[in-house]
Amino acid sequence: MKRNISVFCAAIVMVWALSACGESAGENPEMPEVLANSIEAEEVPLSDTAGSEDSISIVTTIFPEYDWVNEILGDNPANAEVTMLLDNGVDLHSYQPTAEDILKVATCDLFIYVGGESDEWVEDALQEATNENMAVINLLDVLGDDVKEEEVVEGMEAEEEEEEGEEGEEEPEYDEHVWLSLKNSAKLCEAIRDAIIMIDPDNTSEYAKNAENYIAELKNLDTEYKKVVKDGTADTLVFGDRFPFRYLVDDYNLSYYAAFVGCSAETEASFETIAFLAGKVDELSLKNIMTIEGADHRIAETIKNSTESKDQNILTIDSMQSTTSKDVAGGASYLGIMKNNLEVLKEALN
Repeated sequence: MKRNISVFCAAIVMVWALSACGESAGENPEMPEVLANSIEAEEVPLSDTAGSEDSISIVTTIFPEYDWVNEILGDNPANAEVTMLLDNGVDLHSYQPTAEDILKVATCDLFIYVGGESDEWVEDALQEATNENMAVINLLDVLGDDVKEEEVVEGMEAEEEEEEGEEGEEEPEYDEHVWLSLKNSAKLCEAIRDAIIMIDPDNTSEYAKNAENYIAELKNLDTEYKKVVKDGTADTLVFGDRFPFRYLVDDYNLSYYAAFVGCSAETEASFETIAFLAGKVDELSLKNIMTIEGADHRIAETIKNSTESKDQNILTIDSMQSTTSKDVAGGASYLGIMKNNLEVLKEALN
């Protein structure tokens, strides 16, 4: 997802205009060993650090990262400024950074992003970084071998390039929705904890304690998910929508069928796809059809109306791809949404 070059030029001008007035950054503290494979210190031109000596700046791309950071900061003893870039309801796959966004990335102390195909713009943004002590967390890099390739299951509409075939060998496309696994989230929070401690070692004990308590909550919720799945009478989900929940269903050995892969931009399903998914609902005697957050649930409704009984419930599960700061102000949290999703899953499997 490359940004028009004019945007980057505008960002560069803004960055240099600001950096000309600042002081040089200090020495980079020694990086803890646990960060070796998850955080890299960027080699960038010497210029201003973000914020003042009494505060730090943390920039995240999506809501789960933003919420994890705030949970680990707790009472925020470093007076950290935390920014969520995707804050207007646009999801990861459609986001295009503004010049202001690139400036925030260029001057922050810690930048956290997913690292998949949707984040191709990040490479260019980091080249303009002016904080030589910046730490960067790429979620996919942190998870390493736990990252899954996108898969096309039976009945799912493949992307156009997959249907046409590929002449040359290309790198695999990875499923970016890693935050929808509680196991992944615990591992990612450990990396975020270590990065914050590296930036603000004076408050190590508080960050470590906050992270320990939060990761314990994640693990407890994972145990609840296991129980709900074990007690369920069904083990298959049918999604009349995109399917960003690959990591979640794999964690609990659930099967699924869906109209599109999680990163698909498609909004209209073919007759063949509708017929296949409706047939699966009938074959498995499912009482529920799944969809993700958003106002358009036409595909799920069409599948329902194509079944024999036409009486299934349409259940919505939240992938947190469009959560905004307004939602946060209203009480939204990663754990809260995952708990709500558990209730939806419980209904879907019974």
